[in-house]
Amino acid sequence: MITPVAESPFAVLTLIAAPAVFTNASSVLALGTGNRLARVVDRTRQLVRELHGPEIDARTRELWVRHLGRLDQRGALLVRALSFFYGSIGSFAAASVVSILGATVVTAQYKWPFEAIVVISFVAGTVGFVGLAVGCSLLVNETRLALRSISEEAELAKNRYK
Repeated sequence: MITPVAESPFAVLTLIAAPAVFTNASSVLALGTGNRLARVVDRTRQLVRELHGPEIDARTRELWVRHLGRLDQRGALLVRALSFFYGSIGSFAAASVVSILGATVVTAQYKWPFEAIVVISFVAGTVGFVGLAVGCSLLVNETRLALRSISEEAELAKNRYK
């Protein structure tokens, strides 16, 4: 037997807690992504200074120029990921508020408004979840670019000491 939401405080708690947990996850990912973006900016500035330096060999210059292009791509991916994470935060927050409204309306025995609120909450939660997933996939792509740069730098360093 299915217990109506109005009769179960756990059902109401679940409707509110689930979006809150996802909001927290999105917030943590946004914070980490902002830090990663700051690191990309710092690395870009460092490479630009090194490229303007007089004692840089042609091979290293070529690598740094390639890395600058990759840093540009990484920065763009991180900004897009941040946008998705911020959108997710807003969507999950909206889902929580709408769920609270739904819990209030269900106690008043209004069937139509409750069904509309459920749909709105579901849509907001789905938008947030999709944003969270897309943002995470963008972070994976950014990490792959970073690892490619690290591999190239390691290869250059190994070749210098042969």
